[in-house]
Amino acid sequence: MKILNEKVALVTGGTRGIGEAVVRKFAEHGANVAFTYVSSEEKANNLVKELEAMGVQAAGFKSDAGSFTAAEKLVANVLEKFGTIDILVNNAGISRDNLLLRVSEEQWDEVMMANLKSVFNLTKQVLRPMMKARKGSIINMSSVVGMRGNAGQSSYSASKAGVIGFTKATALELGSRNIRSNAIAPGFIETDMTDYLKGEDAKAWFDQIALRRFGQAEEIANVALFLASDMSSYISGQVISACGGMNT
Repeated sequence: MKILNEKVALVTGGTRGIGEAVVRKFAEHGANVAFTYVSSEEKANNLVKELEAMGVQAAGFKSDAGSFTAAEKLVANVLEKFGTIDILVNNAGISRDNLLLRVSEEQWDEVMMANLKSVFNLTKQVLRPMMKARKGSIINMSSVVGMRGNAGQSSYSASKAGVIGFTKATALELGSRNIRSNAIAPGFIETDMTDYLKGEDAKAWFDQIALRRFGQAEEIANVALFLASDMSSYISGQVISACGGMNT
């Protein structure tokens, strides 16, 4: 059963890792999908072709989610092509890991722009079409380290904790308009952002995870699918920790 049939989704950071898995999962379940990317136009074009082969409409937009004006233009372009936006997944993000003593102001600001300000930028832009339709699902990608912190990740942890606070506040503001806002807090997921964790470094983290393994991007996409669909119609303002039991 295609549980997102004919809905329109916008996913930021949709050509790699968790974002790409979400884009594919949504398309498999019938959603028309717009996604953003920042570098490889060829990869974006190939992904559009794959999605269209599934029988849905798709479009990739080169856009910096951390820029307010770029977000404004992006949403206008998506509305022009698709007519509405039913689902927003704020997934774009970066990490600049280092001990606080060595973190530069530039690195701190870069992480905050990409991980936190981007959530504000895109959410603010989709409010009018969602309020007009009196429905919508906003899904913000946080992190387990936004809930518990992690040494060497002060900027990343702070940005992802901010995403949780933003999610809860917007859920309270938008609930009366039938717009839901939820967050997903992934643990360690096998993507290019965790490629550096090998051997003994990986084992040290496995020992903290109840399931004794890293997660797969598709497992996070499944959570996003649930939150995007009507199966979660009475869930808002929540943080779903998809961390293999790491945060138990």
